[in-house]
Amino acid sequence: MSAELLPVFLKLAGRKVVLVGAGRVASAKLPALLAAEAEVSVVAPGISPSIAAAPVAVFRRPFVPTDLDGAWVVIAAATPEVNRDVAAAAEERRIFVNAVDDPANASAYTGGVLRRGGVTIAVSTEGRAPALAGLLREGLEAVVPEEIETWVRAAEWLKQRQRADGVPIGERRPRLLEALNDLYDKKREESAVS
Repeated sequence: MSAELLPVFLKLAGRKVVLVGAGRVASAKLPALLAAEAEVSVVAPGISPSIAAAPVAVFRRPFVPTDLDGAWVVIAAATPEVNRDVAAAAEERRIFVNAVDDPANASAYTGGVLRRGGVTIAVSTEGRAPALAGLLREGLEAVVPEEIETWVRAAEWLKQRQRADGVPIGERRPRLLEALNDLYDKKREESAVS
């Protein structure tokens, strides 16, 4: 049995992220990096038009290990041979690498992601079945309510209140569940009236 993965969400704003490769797969990874406000450097001999038009630093050449100097994360979306070279250079520098569709050369995996109302849910299959992660994300989209932001605001308010009142940590989650159930009941009553 292999070690379990540690799920984590990264703050990449203002931090260097290297994207090795500039084809369709690399292009698909770019929007999430830009939304995270990462400082993206793209390294590839050929650059797709969508990447060329993006607000990224572009290096039209093959990958070299020093491309990773100063990087926090690298995404390898190239050939298996290039991904192997990227993984080796990343390991030497203690940088996590997401090797797209190449779990053997990865130390980090992205998954199916649902973002709604201040909640982010990510599903991973540890790189073994990315399409399944996407299907599971679609299933979660169907069950996570559209008004989840209301839940987040209620939970945020209750957290501050519980801290101020000195509510023990062990009692906080049951009280939150009770508050959310009340919110749900009120929403249901409003829907029945209208």
